[in-house]
Amino acid sequence: MNYFELYGITPGFTIDAAALKKKFYELSRQYHPDFNGGGTASEQEEALEISATINEAYKTLQNPDLLIKYVLGLKGMIQEEEKYNLPPDFLMEVMDLNEQVMELDKTDTAAVNTIKTAAKNLQDEIHEAIAPHLANYSHDTVTEKELLQIKDYYYKKKYLDRILSGLQ
Repeated sequence: MNYFELYGITPGFTIDAAALKKKFYELSRQYHPDFNGGGTASEQEEALEISATINEAYKTLQNPDLLIKYVLGLKGMIQEEEKYNLPPDFLMEVMDLNEQVMELDKTDTAAVNTIKTAAKNLQDEIHEAIAPHLANYSHDTVTEKELLQIKDYYYKKKYLDRILSGLQ
């Protein structure tokens, strides 16, 4: 059973946060190990495993980046520790930003903010291009081309997130 099935929601990249939270509390009460203390050892172990899965699913479904990775994984489009090749033009832009970060005096808040703004603008640009695919995602009819575009976005965003986290 995947996380969407567990929570009884349609697979996608836009999830109703309030409904997700409500279902999380419902499932947590139903399967929490403390409420299954009177069962057999195997029933208690199963409740503990289900509870851990409920928590992991909730964490994944409410985080946009983890959600993209999860859906791509369900579709067999992403592997752990995958070496994904991004377009050279994007890599050149990121390399320029990285060089600026390496040469940066982090006490120069104006320079830090300039690089942050450049990275965030690039993130916004790549998100804008993929937003319609994320919003209109249909698990049953999505094409491989659309999934590859989403995957490309996912890896580009990871690069930019690393740059931004280095500026903290």
